[in-house]
Parts: sequence; C-alpha cells; structure tokens
Amino acid sequence: MFRDSAKIIVDDNDAPSASYISNVRMEDLIEKLKILNYDNEFVQELKMKPINRHYFVIPTNPGEQFYLFSSLAAWLVRKAGKNFEQPQESDDPNATIALILDHVKEIAAVEFPPNKLKQGVGEHAIYVLDNLADQAIKVSKFKWKKAEIPADEPDQEPEIEDDEAELILEKVEEEMMADYDDEDDDILHIDDITKLYGKTMEDVQKPDNILESQTDAEEWKLELERVLPQLKVTIKTDSRDWRSHLEQMKQLRANISTGLNGTKNQLDKLHTDIGNTLDKIKMREMYLNKQLEPTLNEFRVLQEELLKIKEHYRDVSGGVTERTRTLNKLTDELEQVKKEMDERGSSMTDGTPLINIKKTITKLKSEIAEMNVRVGVLEYTLMCTKIRDRAQMQEDMNNTTNTLIIK
Repeated sequence: MFRDSAKIIVDDNDAPSASYISNVRMEDLIEKLKILNYDNEFVQELKMKPINRHYFVIPTNPGEQFYLFSSLAAWLVRKAGKNFEQPQESDDPNATIALILDHVKEIAAVEFPPNKLKQGVGEHAIYVLDNLADQAIKVSKFKWKKAEIPADEPDQEPEIEDDEAELILEKVEEEMMADYDDEDDDILHIDDITKLYGKTMEDVQKPDNILESQTDAEEWKLELERVLPQLKVTIKTDSRDWRSHLEQMKQLRANISTGLNGTKNQLDKLHTDIGNTLDKIKMREMYLNKQLEPTLNEFRVLQEELLKIKEHYRDVSGGVTERTRTLNKLTDELEQVKKEMDERGSSMTDGTPLINIKKTITKLKSEIAEMNVRVGVLEYTLMCTKIRDRAQMQEDMNNTTNTLIIK
C-alpha cells in the first residue's frame, strides 16, 4: 500500500500539507507505474518521453503533457485488459477525454467536468491516472510481500596464518603503540623538553646495565647471521603514499630522459631542415621581388593613369548627361507644339464648330420663346390682379358713400 496516510483528502484548506497532496499522489503513481513495467512496455516500446515525479503537477507544455497523459491513460486501460487505441496528436481532445472518463467511471466516481483534463496536468489528471493504475495492478494480480530484513552478520575477514619469522609493518606499529600505552610514564612530552634540557647530565640517572653490555659480540653476530635469511618485512603499499608517487615520478623521468635522447636528435634535424627551407624561401622571394620590380613599377604607373582617365571620363559623362536631359526636355516641348498645331489645323478645316454654334443659337431661341411665354403669363396675371384690386376699391368706395348717405 503506497502511503495510505497521503491518500486521505484534506478538506481543510488551512492544513499545511494541503497544497502538496498532488505531489505525493504523483510519487505514488510513479511507483505504481514501475510495478507495471512502465520503463520497458511504455517508454521503450511506444518510444514515449519518460516522466519525472512532478511531471503532471507543474504545467510546462500543455500540448505535450496532454498527449502524454492521454497516451499513458490508454496504456493503463490496455493493461487492465480493455481495448483502447493509441491516441494521436491530431485527435479531438474532447473525444479522447470522453473515452478515458468512460473507463474511469467504471472504477471510481468522477465529480469534476471533463474540461479539467484538457491541460493534461493537475490533481484531476493525477486522480484519473492513479485510479487506472490501481485497476491495472488489480488485474495483474500483484501481491505485496513482507520485507525480509537479513540478519546482520559480522564481516568475516580471511584468516592469515601468522608466521613468526615474518614481520609485518602494521603489526610492528601496533605493538609499538601498545608499548607506548602501557608505559605512558616513559613517554617524553613536549612540555618535558625544557625541563629535560634544564637538567645537567650529572643529574640524569641511567641504569648501569645499559651503560655496560654483558652480551658477547661474536655470539650476537653468529645469531644474527643465522636468523637473517628468515627475517622478512612485508610492507603494504598505499596508492596515496607519497613514496609510491616519488618512485613513479622517478621512473617517468627516466623514461623521458631515455626517449628524449632519440627524439632530441630528430627534433634538431627537423629544426635544421625547416631553417634551411625558410632560408631558401626567403632567397627566392628576394629574387622574385628583384625580377618583378620593373614590372610592378610599370603596373603602378599604368594604374595611376587609369585612375586619371576614369576621373576625366566621369567629368565628361556628367556634361553629356546634362545635355541629354536638356535634349529630352526640348523634344517634349516640340512634341507639344506639334500636337497643338495639328489640333488647330484640323479645327480650321472641320465644320463641327459651325454646327455647334447653330445648335446653340437654336437652343437660345427656344429658351427665349419660353421666357417670353412666361413673361406674358406673368403680365396677364399682374393685370388681372390690378383689375381685381381696382374693382374691389371701387366697390368699397361705393359702399362707404351709401353708408354716409343713409346716415
């Protein structure tokens, strides 16, 4: 069981670990995928990108993450023994999400809208993959076993036969350290040096048996010659020991010295050949420069003359350009004059203007006749108005007269 305590959904938003539940579920999902042989069957066979333990928690590339989410979900569905075709990048995301949720609803409850899975990341995507992984593990009949912790056994070092005639340097050092531990009083400390040198040689007491040896020198030499072939000192070399490095440096220096003798002669010969070749090249350069100097001077003079000619041509071509522009302008004016003359000549021989004048006169006459009719109408209207006003005034005067007579 993967971290059962982490599977409890904390509804309290004030909990310190509420924001990290997705990370814990993602780590559990990675472990379940490893149980399902995810590295070989999904990554290698389908040539997919391997995911890390926070891949579906942090949004980085929505398109890539959604494609990997849908591919992984399809693979888990197939591991659970159901048919699910491998999604393609060109497929409709809504259709793919709907197919995935159909399989998830058979396993667990889905209480979120499908558009939460369009990004391919977040707690809902991890929830879907986690439930599909649980179903795949159940179908594969995977069972947990108790962990068997092996008992700690002391490291058995190979037994080394002790040879009394063989002296091991480490053993000698250990015995010396043991002797120093047993006889702490006989150790000379730094603090005692000043005291020791402060004493005179007369105050130092030494045992008499050390001052005068009782051993026969001949017997000691014979005993030494007898046991000398049996004495062997084994020194364990350490790669970090400066002595081995010193010997190695000496050997390398000897090799360099040996190889340098033959190489130095070849390098000297090569240096001499290169020097001779450089001298030959220098002499040939001097010879070529001497032979080509008159030609180079002539070429230099011709190049200066060419520059002068180009400058003179530039000045002359500037005047020609200006004259060409003036000629074009005069040609345009001449063409305009010719065009005007042609128009005037054609108009003098053509009767079109006379016809136009006659049409215009006829039109003016008709307009004058219309204006006369309008003037006549206006005069008649004005005359009728004057007569009516005069009759009205006469009638008013008669009525006034009659009124006065009656009074």
